Amino acid sequence: MIFHLVLDGVAESSLGVGIDIVGSAQRLVDSGLAKITLDPSVLRQKVVSLDGEPVRAGSGRMVPVDGAFHLRSVRSTDVIVIPGVFATTEKLVDCLLARDDVGRVAALVARASAKGALLGASCSATFVLAAAGVLDGARATTTWWLAAAFAKRFATVTLDADQMLVDAGRVLTAGAAFAHADLMLAIVARVAGPSVARLVARYLVLDDRPTQSRYMVLEHLRASDPAVQAAERFVHSNVRRQVSIDELARAAAVSPRTLARRVHAALGVSPNEMVQRIRVARATHLLETTKSSVDEVAAKVGYADAAAFRRVFRRIVGESPRQRRAS
Repeated sequence: MIFHLVLDGVAESSLGVGIDIVGSAQRLVDSGLAKITLDPSVLRQKVVSLDGEPVRAGSGRMVPVDGAFHLRSVRSTDVIVIPGVFATTEKLVDCLLARDDVGRVAALVARASAKGALLGASCSATFVLAAAGVLDGARATTTWWLAAAFAKRFATVTLDADQMLVDAGRVLTAGAAFAHADLMLAIVARVAGPSVARLVARYLVLDDRPTQSRYMVLEHLRASDPAVQAAERFVHSNVRRQVSIDELARAAAVSPRTLARRVHAALGVSPNEMVQRIRVARATHLLETTKSSVDEVAAKVGYADAAAFRRVFRRIVGESPRQRRAS
C-alpha cells in the first residue's frame, strides 16, 4: 500500500502527479502491458490525513482524503509519501515545523520507519522527514532555494541539493514540487520494478532529470551577508578570468576559511561552486542573447579550456551549451 500523507498547505500538483503515476502503474499492470513479479496490491494507494479530515491546499482549495493515517495498519511493505508544502522562505519553513500537526506527523513517520516502511518526501516535506530523525547520518536532497536553511538546521544529514532525487535506502527525498514525479517513479521502480516505472514514464512523457541545478536561480539565493555580497561582486567584476579563493577572501575582508563557512551558510555551496555558478549564469545569458560561439563564450567567462567549460556547464545546467542555445 502506498499512503500519500497530506498536510494543510499541500501542493496539489505534487499530490496529483503522485496519484497519477501510481494509478498509471496500476492500470498498466492490470491491462497486462506491464509485468510485475510481486503482489500487485503493492500499487494500491490511499490519500490520508492526520485525522481523516480534508486538508486545505496551498491554493486554498479543500482536498478530500480517503481516511486517517493509522500507524497500527502500517506494514514493512508499505510506502508513506509526504508531498511538499510550498514554502518560499526559511521563515515559512520554520512556521511549518512549529505546527502541532507537523510535529505529530514527524513522530508517526519515525515510528513507521522503525516498522520498516519506505518513506519519501519532496520539497519542504523533506524537512519533516529530517525533523523526524529518519535522515540522520544519511544523504538527502531538498528544494534548491531552501538548501542553505536545510543544511543549517540538520547538520547530521549530508545534503546533496544539486540532485533531483536521493535514494538513501529506506528513505527517498526529492527537490522542488515537480520533482515529486521523480520521487514517485523511483518508488514505483522500488515496489513494482524498474520496467514498470520506465513504462509509466513513457506513457506520461516524463523525462529523466537527474539534477535540479539547471533550475536554480542564483539571484534568489543571493545572500544578505556582506562578506558574501562582496565576494559575489568581485566575481562579477572579474568574470573574464580565473579568480582564486584567496582573492575572494581578500575582497570580502575575511579569511578563506571564514569565507567558505559564510558562503556555505548563505548559499549552501562552496566558494568555488559559487564562482562556477556565476560564470555559468553569465555564459547562459551570452548564449541566449549573442551570436558568439561556444568557445568565445567560454573565454568571456574565464575559461581558457573550452572543453572544461563544457563539462562545468553540463554539470550545472544539465545540458550542453549548444543544447541550451537551441532551446
